[in-house]
Amino acid sequence: MSMDRRRFLALGATSLGAMVLGACDSHGPAAARGALRFAMRENEGVERFLFRHTSMDHPATERLVGGAFPSYYVSRGVPTWDAARMGEWALEVSGLVRRPLRLTLPELMRQRSVTQRVNHYCVEGWTATTQWTGVRMSEIARLAGALPAAGYVDFQSFDDGYHESWDLESAMHPQTVIAYGHEGKPLSPAYGAPARLHSPVKLGYKNTKYLTKIVFLPERNGGYWTDRGYEWYGGT
Repeated sequence: MSMDRRRFLALGATSLGAMVLGACDSHGPAAARGALRFAMRENEGVERFLFRHTSMDHPATERLVGGAFPSYYVSRGVPTWDAARMGEWALEVSGLVRRPLRLTLPELMRQRSVTQRVNHYCVEGWTATTQWTGVRMSEIARLAGALPAAGYVDFQSFDDGYHESWDLESAMHPQTVIAYGHEGKPLSPAYGAPARLHSPVKLGYKNTKYLTKIVFLPERNGGYWTDRGYEWYGGT
């Protein structure tokens, strides 16, 4: 594949307008929606073209953000898993897989783990360096036996129905993890406990917290913010 500089700049210019409108939680005026949808598709094409599965995120700073890392959720208060009311938390893996899984937190923690220091990129414009411990999504896919027909993955949570779907290539990136630890400690409710999705290859709103389900799909669906006008691909 190749793309000349003029076409790259033209696509970048048209996609910028769509991203600004998306960041304002707007689908734009009705008269412009066709053009905006076209710009979004073109922007996604550029992002997919630039994505490299072997490219790793290496923070420029070794300083961890610590407790200054912002906390976001859509519920009125910090979502907390109430085992007495809801039973033991477990991560369900289903959809286009050979072996559907149900992993409790101890079972998830017994899987092959990684600890990585990476950047977190927010659509609001800030970037922070932090550290996550968890299981690679590629390992979850291997355990469940993801089928060749699976091209997308939906990540669902108990945060008032929050979910976001991803392309399979980004989900299988080596730095995409299901995290249960943050900067050397168990993941706290403020940051998505018991487990959350994180990857530096996607903007923050794509990284579903308070995770309960991973569903492998043949076609993509939407997401909490993408259904409200934010870009679906959300790559970095």
